Amino acid sequence: MFRPLRLAAAFLAATAALPAMAQDSLVIGTEAAYRPFAWVLPSGELTGFDIDIARALCTEMGVTCEISDQAYDGLIPALNAGKVDAIIASMFITEDRLEAIDFAGPYYVTPGLFIGPEGADLDLTPESLKRKFIGVQRGSTMADYVEARLPGARVQFYDTLDAATLDLVSGRVDLVFADSVVIEEFLASEDGAGFAQVGEPVTDPILGEGAGIGLRKGEEELKARFDAALAAIIASGEYAEINARYMSSDIAPK
Repeated sequence: MFRPLRLAAAFLAATAALPAMAQDSLVIGTEAAYRPFAWVLPSGELTGFDIDIARALCTEMGVTCEISDQAYDGLIPALNAGKVDAIIASMFITEDRLEAIDFAGPYYVTPGLFIGPEGADLDLTPESLKRKFIGVQRGSTMADYVEARLPGARVQFYDTLDAATLDLVSGRVDLVFADSVVIEEFLASEDGAGFAQVGEPVTDPILGEGAGIGLRKGEEELKARFDAALAAIIASGEYAEINARYMSSDIAPK
């Protein structure tokens, strides 16, 4: 006779507990094709700066995190559809993105860099780069920059930066434009022999104010937790250890 009431009470208790439970487990979206920030080991395990930072932040917040590898241009739709709870994927904070999502951080700051064949006699001006083929990753702020600042260039879009540098090596594009740390990784590799930095590192409002942790609009509590966790791992020295594990330059937000 009283069983339905007990079941109803149990259901209400479980439902009331759902928000707290959700805070104890997060799905972090990333794109694991962006060395040294994120890539896949032969074992299938994800590794890289973004991956270690994500794990460190989750540990600091006391939550269990699942890291989900997805296509870069699908990360914001996945976040807003509730398929992931946050994005940690070297996604730079820009005005356009702030119209769709919010950000914690930034958790690192780096300029953009053009590379091309050694000895390339090119200036980073619209006139010099007119009709030149420039490889960029689809959906990136670097793609936005080239389209806005170099209107005469022929922009080639790639799903991954590896695909762009492969076409640079084969001569299908004249330049590649990407995050300076990622480009330096390529230049230090065997495939990067014969290629070099072109011009000076690029900073521009179009490139944003650093890489942030993407969050759905209105999630102020989660944003505060991520910001507090980021400050904590920087203060403890854990951030610097992760930084030094993957790159020689200090990319911590100042």
